[in-house]
Amino acid sequence: MRTLNFGAFHIRKWYLQVEDTLAGETGAPADGEPLRKFVLAACIHNPYAGRYEPDLSAWIEGSVALGQEFGRRIQQAANGQAIESYGKAILVGTDGEYEHGNALLTNPAANPIRDALGGGKSWVPSTGKRGGPGTVLDIPLAHKDALYVRSHYDSVSALFNDGPNRDEVIVCWSFATRGRLNARLGGLKASEVKGLDGLV
Repeated sequence: MRTLNFGAFHIRKWYLQVEDTLAGETGAPADGEPLRKFVLAACIHNPYAGRYEPDLSAWIEGSVALGQEFGRRIQQAANGQAIESYGKAILVGTDGEYEHGNALLTNPAANPIRDALGGGKSWVPSTGKRGGPGTVLDIPLAHKDALYVRSHYDSVSALFNDGPNRDEVIVCWSFATRGRLNARLGGLKASEVKGLDGLV
């Protein structure tokens, strides 16, 4: 049994990954500012590993504090840069269920992150899988206020060399400061977003 050290959770480790893209794959320079992507993640002991638990409400309710901490950490990492897109993912150790990780990605966790970003009208794209250390996660990204902004459909890859252990879950959030460099597929522009319904 692990001692709880963060509300309802025992967190073993926090991760932060930052990448900057200054030019496209063919060498074309950025059409404006470079694209900066962040991955924030927490490696959490899974008390449900190895057994079926019908009631995951303790984790869902406890995830509010987790979301607040993710919000604080992205504000710190962004250091004043505006965040335009987000996404989320979970990586569940092999003794756990996929459902265990998803309990940490629901609205109680997401809403404090939206608040930290100054609002996020659109639903947060998500993915996940079960695996161990070194498993690659491709975390989706989409505009935080309007899902129909094609330029912001993107992803960021992350892996963790020392987690998750079989009885752990890694919870990940991804963020980006803009859409893809030199996006040219048409559709709604980020500058045209109304931010009313999460779609346009």
